[in-house]
Amino acid sequence: MKRILLIIALVASVCTAKAQDITPLFTAMPDSFMPQLETAWRKDLVDLFKSGKPAKLENSMSGHSTLKALTGDYVQLQVTAASEVQLKLLPLVNNTYIICMINTVSGPVKDSRISFYTTEWKPLDSKSLFTPPTLEQFIAKGVDQTAEISQAALAPIDLLLLEYRLNASNLQLEAVLTTPQYISKEQREALKEVINETPVVYKWGNSHFELL
Repeated sequence: MKRILLIIALVASVCTAKAQDITPLFTAMPDSFMPQLETAWRKDLVDLFKSGKPAKLENSMSGHSTLKALTGDYVQLQVTAASEVQLKLLPLVNNTYIICMINTVSGPVKDSRISFYTTEWKPLDSKSLFTPPTLEQFIAKGVDQTAEISQAALAPIDLLLLEYRLNASNLQLEAVLTTPQYISKEQREALKEVINETPVVYKWGNSHFELL
């Protein structure tokens, strides 16, 4: 019942995206979401990309922004040398959609934040749409976490850093644990015996991301 009510609430809050085209939503994104690259520049990047030319422009931070991928429902934009944005249209019911937005920064390792919006760029509650993975989901099968050697290997993981990757060709999302890249080489080597480096994969199920 709760899931049905969630779908009804989301449908009431979103607009139908014509022909499932994310391009006008990307260019209409409020400038406050991407102050380095205002609307006119985003339109220029789209025009360059569609014409087959290098879609790269100087941004307001005296750096460069590059539109790396653009499909009917997906955008990948390198905003600065250290930040990236991905957008994906996610279907609900009755030809309605919401927008998934992933902001990833590299400093010094990649760390992502995920958020959701209506097609009018009104924020949605992410808790009902996506549950981030926990460290437990990256522990290798058969590992005894109570063993002293396992506890010692896991001790440096006091902060869970995750990179989220949307798939351009389907409705899947990967979560990659990047914390091991943040610790020392010796600690990483010890951690390899405990951690499974395979990404945690989710699939969109018309109302939320589900674990595969």
